[in-house]
Amino acid sequence: MTVSPTRIDQSPQMAAVSYCADIGGSFIKFGRSYGAGIVEVEEQVPTPTSSWTGFMDAIAGLIARHEEDSSLPIAISTAGLFNSRTGEVTAANIPAFEDHDFAGELGAFLGRRVLVANDADSFALAEANVGVGRGHDVVMSIILGTGVGGGLVVGGRLVQGAGGVTAEWGHGAIIRTVSVLPETGEEISIPRFACGCGQSGCTDTIGGARGIERLHLHLSGERSTSHKILDGWEQGDAIAARTVAVYFDLLSEPLAFAINISGATIVPVGGGLAARHKLVAGLDAAVRQRTLNTYGEPLIVPGQYLKDGGLVGVSVLASQL
Repeated sequence: MTVSPTRIDQSPQMAAVSYCADIGGSFIKFGRSYGAGIVEVEEQVPTPTSSWTGFMDAIAGLIARHEEDSSLPIAISTAGLFNSRTGEVTAANIPAFEDHDFAGELGAFLGRRVLVANDADSFALAEANVGVGRGHDVVMSIILGTGVGGGLVVGGRLVQGAGGVTAEWGHGAIIRTVSVLPETGEEISIPRFACGCGQSGCTDTIGGARGIERLHLHLSGERSTSHKILDGWEQGDAIAARTVAVYFDLLSEPLAFAINISGATIVPVGGGLAARHKLVAGLDAAVRQRTLNTYGEPLIVPGQYLKDGGLVGVSVLASQL
């Protein structure tokens, strides 16, 4: 399987420039990169989530089975937050990483350079350099999946802040406690839902798929999946439409604020909700009413690399050495 904006010439003259791996809570996807955005996927293996030694052995085994050049670096996209200053990765679903210098220890074990970015940052790199954000100087990607995440790329390069926290607009940004629907003027009270980060009222509590379900339960008293809610909205169901209207009203405000702060001129969307093009278009329309700049073209758009943004992103990271 090849992930590439252009076709790979499989001639012997084409040499790999790095190995790439995408680490998730269930699987490690491994491949070779032949340049920025050009990745050939080689293998997928289960992620050893509870053993650091088992994890390092798994990466070493993948390289050994597909060895091309012992000097090649490996670029890794991982779930969780990567602290570039300490080398640590904090991933709730992969406890094996806890208290380890991920890049330093793994690099010493493998005997090669290890580059790391978290999955949201990798997606941002992919979209900014070879995806829908290509040609834009400031690209802020957002993840609308189970929860909310983000990444920031300026001049084609990733911005990595303290503790690995950059463009994480899902936390600290607090939603309003009253939503006013624009079409009817109805005022709806919204509680400050408890967030997994320890705060209350974060955008993450309403912005992802679980957030839509939480809003729907609060507004209608009905428990439903995000898929059913959005299907109902697209089919004209009034109860689902009310939930989505509140979603747009609440989410567009902190997102417009983040765009004003970052100066982004395009916002690629990743995560499971990115496949809902009508939802993305509705959020774009709501956000563009609230930004200081006037945007004549869509600002918030589905990303190009919804499936393999991690691998493509770290192939870009490796090419920037």
